[in-house]
Amino acid sequence: MPSAPPQPVQLACPSCGTRFRSLVYTIVDGGEQPELKAALLTGQLNVAVCPGCGLASMLSAPLIYHDAGKQLFLVYVPQELNSQPKEIEQFVGDASAFLIRALPADAPRGYLLAPRRFLTLQSLIEAIYEADGVSAEDLRRQNRYVEILTELVNLVEDDAQFTEAAQRYTAELTPEFFATLDAFINATNDAQAHMRAMLIKVREKLQAHVARAAALAAAEEVKAAIERLRTVSDDELSAAVHELRPLIDYGFFELWTEQIEAAEAAGDTATAQMLTARRARILELVEEIDRAAQELFERGSALIDAVLSTPDPVAALRERAAEVDEGLLTVISASIAAAHHAGSLELVEQLEKLATAAKDIIESRLSPEDRFINELLAQETTAEATRLLRKNVTKITPDLARRLNERTAEEEKRANQAVAERLRQLAREASALLF
Repeated sequence: MPSAPPQPVQLACPSCGTRFRSLVYTIVDGGEQPELKAALLTGQLNVAVCPGCGLASMLSAPLIYHDAGKQLFLVYVPQELNSQPKEIEQFVGDASAFLIRALPADAPRGYLLAPRRFLTLQSLIEAIYEADGVSAEDLRRQNRYVEILTELVNLVEDDAQFTEAAQRYTAELTPEFFATLDAFINATNDAQAHMRAMLIKVREKLQAHVARAAALAAAEEVKAAIERLRTVSDDELSAAVHELRPLIDYGFFELWTEQIEAAEAAGDTATAQMLTARRARILELVEEIDRAAQELFERGSALIDAVLSTPDPVAALRERAAEVDEGLLTVISASIAAAHHAGSLELVEQLEKLATAAKDIIESRLSPEDRFINELLAQETTAEATRLLRKNVTKITPDLARRLNERTAEEEKRANQAVAERLRQLAREASALLF
């Protein structure tokens, strides 16, 4: 389908007075012009950039959005244009006639006779997102990202203010945020080179900020781990080292050694000796953990290789069900990731079937109470878990309530507070329904 060409307009920059020409799109076909659709959705469509001072301004112009595949015919006419009803109807009629002529002979046309009209450009954009299946929550998040980006673009040349703003928004600088920023950059055209350069600068500065924030957070985690392992009792040390093993590396022991040296320099011999003895014990425990993990991995890998060499790997795994445990699931998961990375899609499929079979085997060993608890925990939200609990009144027994409390204690011991709190709430719900 032929696209409607943009219209040239003569402008005068409100900041420096420079006169220049720009292009205005009045019809965007989302199905045929994905680059214009992206520009519209990211606020980059019909933006004029002054060649004199670089000021970017959104042009106030009527807009038709069309998508034949979704049968969308959307109309937006800015109120500030003070257009007469006759002028608006003429604009819509001309656009409708153009689209009718451009569509294939067998294409539906009825929707072009009943355009949806919008008072704001944002409401039109929301309608496009809705047709694309984007939820209201996703759209609110997207709008939030746009607000943050707008502020950061305005502050990008002021290092102090930019850093302060980036610190405020650190928690929101997610991969999705950077995907939105990349979309903005990709939507800019050659006439918006200045805006593109500013957005790229924002991305570079934010990436550096996120890297620094991650490094600081990691350092704080290590400091907290050291403090905990300094003060935990001898009886609790092994469990604490198991929990904190991902943080215990060369840097961890460097910081621990610095504390020993500081105690020695201060003449605190008792503290230095205690820290030295505990460092040695932590190192022993880490070696034990790593040795056990290596043995688990080797044992799991050998089992996987053995069953994969048979005509029916799933059947072979079921025959060796006694060797299947949570550790094997970890090894299978790692193997799937490696196979994905190597592009071995057939192996990925085989391993995923083994993972499903292993989960079934492990599930079959569980008590009815544990199976139901796992089903409750698999729900996406606490509210959904509560609804499932109330739908299964016959499964709510004293044994279930007892097991919920036991598993709460187990998760607390592992310092898995989020799961522990969810189990605790389910235990309260189950007890209330019992009595």
